[in-house]
Amino acid sequence: MTDDALSRPTVHALLADGTTVCIRPVRPDDHDQVQGLYEEMSPENLRLRFFAASRRSAALAAARACAQPGPGYRALLAETEGRMIGLAEYDSGGTGDTAEISIAVADGLHHRGVGTLLVEHLVSAARAEGITGFTADALSENHEVLKLFADLGLRTARRFDGPEVRCTIALDQSDTYLTAVEERGRAADIASLEPLLRPRTVAVVGAGRKAGSVGRAILHQLHTGGYTGRLFAVNPRAGSILGVPCHPSVSALPKTPDLAVLAVPAAAVPDTAEECGKAGVRALLVVTAGLDADQAQALLAACRAHGMRLVGPNCLGISNTDPDLRLDATFAAGHPRPGTAGVAVQSGGVGIALLDGLSRLGIGVSSFASLGDKYDVSGNDMLQWWESDGRTDLALLHLESFGSPRAFSRTARRVTRRIPVLTVDAGRTEAGRRAAASHTAAAATRTMTRGALFTQAGITATRSVGELLEAAALMHSQPLPAGPRIAIVTNAGGAGVLAADACAEAGLELPAPGLELIGDLRAVLPEGAAVGNPVDATAAVTEEQLTDCVDRIMRNGAVDAVLVALVPTAVAAATGDDLVRALTRTPGRRPKPVVAVRLEQGLPVELLPAADASTIPSYAEPQAAARALAHAARRAAWLARPAGTVPDLDDVETDRAHAVVDAYLDRHPDGGWLDPRECAELLGCYGIPQLNWAWAATEDDAVLAAERLRGADGRVVMKGHWPGLVHKTAEHAVHLDLRGDHQVRAAFRDLETRFAGLLEGVVIQPLADRGTELFAGVVQDQVFGPLVLFGLGGTATEVLNDHAARLAPLTDHDVHDLITAPRCAPLLFGAGGTPSGGGGRPVDLQGLERLLLRLSRMASDLPQLAEADFNPVLATPGGVTVLDARVRLLPRRPQDPYLRRLR
Repeated sequence: MTDDALSRPTVHALLADGTTVCIRPVRPDDHDQVQGLYEEMSPENLRLRFFAASRRSAALAAARACAQPGPGYRALLAETEGRMIGLAEYDSGGTGDTAEISIAVADGLHHRGVGTLLVEHLVSAARAEGITGFTADALSENHEVLKLFADLGLRTARRFDGPEVRCTIALDQSDTYLTAVEERGRAADIASLEPLLRPRTVAVVGAGRKAGSVGRAILHQLHTGGYTGRLFAVNPRAGSILGVPCHPSVSALPKTPDLAVLAVPAAAVPDTAEECGKAGVRALLVVTAGLDADQAQALLAACRAHGMRLVGPNCLGISNTDPDLRLDATFAAGHPRPGTAGVAVQSGGVGIALLDGLSRLGIGVSSFASLGDKYDVSGNDMLQWWESDGRTDLALLHLESFGSPRAFSRTARRVTRRIPVLTVDAGRTEAGRRAAASHTAAAATRTMTRGALFTQAGITATRSVGELLEAAALMHSQPLPAGPRIAIVTNAGGAGVLAADACAEAGLELPAPGLELIGDLRAVLPEGAAVGNPVDATAAVTEEQLTDCVDRIMRNGAVDAVLVALVPTAVAAATGDDLVRALTRTPGRRPKPVVAVRLEQGLPVELLPAADASTIPSYAEPQAAARALAHAARRAAWLARPAGTVPDLDDVETDRAHAVVDAYLDRHPDGGWLDPRECAELLGCYGIPQLNWAWAATEDDAVLAAERLRGADGRVVMKGHWPGLVHKTAEHAVHLDLRGDHQVRAAFRDLETRFAGLLEGVVIQPLADRGTELFAGVVQDQVFGPLVLFGLGGTATEVLNDHAARLAPLTDHDVHDLITAPRCAPLLFGAGGTPSGGGGRPVDLQGLERLLLRLSRMASDLPQLAEADFNPVLATPGGVTVLDARVRLLPRRPQDPYLRRLR
């Protein structure tokens, strides 16, 4: 066990039954615990572990695990409430890429996932150390350990030899393995949330005797909301509060609560949490705000030590409207309306707005969590709960931060295939990390990073709470449109024009009706109606005519949705026609979405009741209706596209790349920018195409390099280099269009003079052909992981800011989206005549895809890669070439974003 292994942090994770366990390296002082683990095993389990029932094996195994062995050995233990319940170890002998693995689980704790969880953590540690396979020997009758290996999700082979079997396990991180880990994590997560979201007993700690306290307000909500479980209050100076029995302390309660609500002063939170843990409470809801760093650490430590899940602190509360539970542990003004929308927020104010809005719309709430400072339970937890609760068909999120974005993204990609997941993209104006270190860092903002996460995960991102409710109303009540083609029908021409503008601005299409549809509409609409798009049915249209008009448009294959903009008229009032009723009479027959716009409507969005108990969304502004339709169309397009795959790449030398990085960081422990030679070597490991170049440290070297690299026109480019130089053009460290030895010498002397004491050498390149100058780069975000950026390049890349971004690793779909998202994309497909140097022909799109995929792979392989900046990248019909590349490394330890662990 190396010093590095001993220094690795302790983590907490969940067993299959939701129990919290601590996973940590074995230490020398664990000897007695390890030996006790084995000595307490039954003779049969000892025989299965050691192939013999000798008690001496326990002492030898403890000595081995707790000694200071050589390289290639690692031992991890699992413990809960201070008791060791499992041990797993591997040993590669310090040589080779295969390690022998062994597992032991305490008697009475089998079938709870202890061994599997330990092996998952060993797999992650082994991969980080370059180990590619495990081997294990077991008795063929040891069905439990053989099943454990078989169910991991890794490729496993068995070879039987008499009573023994040799298992070989490949440690490649396939999607099959990630899915298996994800499924085990989901089951454990849901089990751990049961006492929080379905508690049978609740205690409110800190409920005051006088009105005005938060604790008393929550107790009132629980009591008046009809909570069906047992309810207690904890207050040492009261016998009952609001008719609820009161006790002096948590330990004095007649029954241990599943959930304790803490509404005590910040200074009292840690001790109260510890008291709850010792009493056996299984979940905490902490509404208290203002905890300092020490109090926060003590609160979380108590929760981890005693296996309690935690919502908060600094939050509004939680609720579950299941009629068999009716839990409302919030201090909102009213009770949430029961319904089918799951809501998780960090802001209590946003939570109240969403609860009110969903109740007003009639959608209601299945369960609600105000996550507050989000020490433990997160949006990821809530998504998994809603996926499995059998009641939620719509998920609404307001998240200001992400603990594990890549794990969240995998969960969201799965959940949003089943139910719509909508969010408010909060904090869009944050300046972000606009460090001037490189074009990539300047372009990458948190807004762009979150946008990439939401897009790739299929999450509907809105810009406000109002827009969130607009989209939710449509997705709750209507089928998704098959595409973006909208037909507008109105009884007032001006309203139709406003709706047409709104749809076009939202990116929707307004197809002109075909001849057949024109004939159908003229047959049912009043004389003088304009049959285009919009369809102006005029103020004379009747209820029956409007119904027929909408139904005929619905049957047309060139239309994906219908927007009906209505204004009240004296004509309809005089004839008794209810034009709104034309939309709600037979909505069940309509397979496409219909939305209404009523300019006189008082509320921003309403759900109009229909004859068949369904609803039609109605908006006060055409912009709101268009935004909602656009969100629905994008969701439909995302669902229609198969999940992308990360393509396999040939000619990738990952081991050599790691060697390049390790060698650089050995020489530069604090990291830094690679010089051109190191940068070229790293790019070469990934087959990233670069323009021919040569390094020259002297004037004569530069002349010789120029002679060797000159193209047919004899021109070369010279670029100065010194440590820390990033923006060569801005520093005027570039000479273009150099002809002949005299100009090369003069350029070198100029750089040598102006940058005396700095210049280490120059890069000589042939003058590149004409083409489209692009930009590609990556930033390694400490939270989100690597973000790949792409867009228009050259000297104007930061000025024009024409970039798109996706989180790595990129799938084939992600690469296509990256290439087509920037405003410059038409140039790549040959628009605009000759910018690509190909007479209007498209650039080498496949070459561009390969470049981005290889950049993504490099970023995914190397967590030490802080930034990579390729600018310009020259794209022509004949190929794609990096003309200038910069790479910055930092000494970072690889982290497994998919490893099961609590925050």
